[in-house]
Parts: sequence; C-alpha cells; structure tokens
Amino acid sequence: MLKLRLSRGGTKKRPVYKVVVADSRFARDGRFIEKVGFFNPLLPKEKKERIGLEADRIKYWLGQGAQPTTRVARILGENELMPMPTNGNNPQKAIPKKDRKKESSEKTKKEEAPKEEAPKAEAKKEEAPKAEAKKEEAPKGDKK
Repeated sequence: MLKLRLSRGGTKKRPVYKVVVADSRFARDGRFIEKVGFFNPLLPKEKKERIGLEADRIKYWLGQGAQPTTRVARILGENELMPMPTNGNNPQKAIPKKDRKKESSEKTKKEEAPKEEAPKAEAKKEEAPKAEAKKEEAPKGDKK
C-alpha cells in the first residue's frame, strides 16, 4: 500500500521532514518512491517556509490510491489539497500529563463522595461520645 508520510531528516533535536510517497512496508527514513514536499516544525506557523508541497504531484498520488498518514492529512488539509480530517476524540490530550491523574481521581472521588458521606457522619457521631468520655476520665486520676 502506498503512503504519503513524513521522513525525518536534520540533526539531533533539529528535525526537518520530507513529505514522501513510499510503500508502507519500507522503513520510515528508508526507501521512498518520490519526494513531494517538506515540513519544518521549528519555524513559526505564519511563515511560508514552514511547509512546501508539490500540489500537482500530491494530487496525482492521491488519485493513484496513496493514503496520507494522520499528520500528512492535516498538513494537506491546512493547505486545501484535500478535506481536513476530523479530529480524534482525546480530551485528555489538552491536559498536562502530571494533572491527568489528579482530575480523573477527583472525578471518582466526587462520584463516590455522596455514598460515603452518610457513613462518615455516623462514625463521627459515634466517636464524639467516646472522646468526651475520655476527657471526663482524665481529671479523675491523681497526679503525683
């Protein structure tokens, strides 16, 4: 199966990607059929030099049955070479990773809270007389 996908280039921590047509069985940075564009994620989104695409060749390969990967489909959608793909449903993605567990645990606590409040209130009522009894016993003892 033919894929329109990104092939990584550049140096360590300075990626530059080529948009290539390749067989899906080939390695990500390996053999490809044709280079049809580039993508530089380090440049700001407003700059034209961030993305360069050969529109006529991309349309040709899409007509031949090449399937774009998710990221390439978004790039092509932004450049109006194909319809913009629908967004996936991952609401946790917008939340920083360290806060994800906190929010999910808070939701479960809120759901469980009404069930547990009644037993806790009863337990507090039972503990209160015991505490008062202990306070009353303490002054009875002689201190030497």
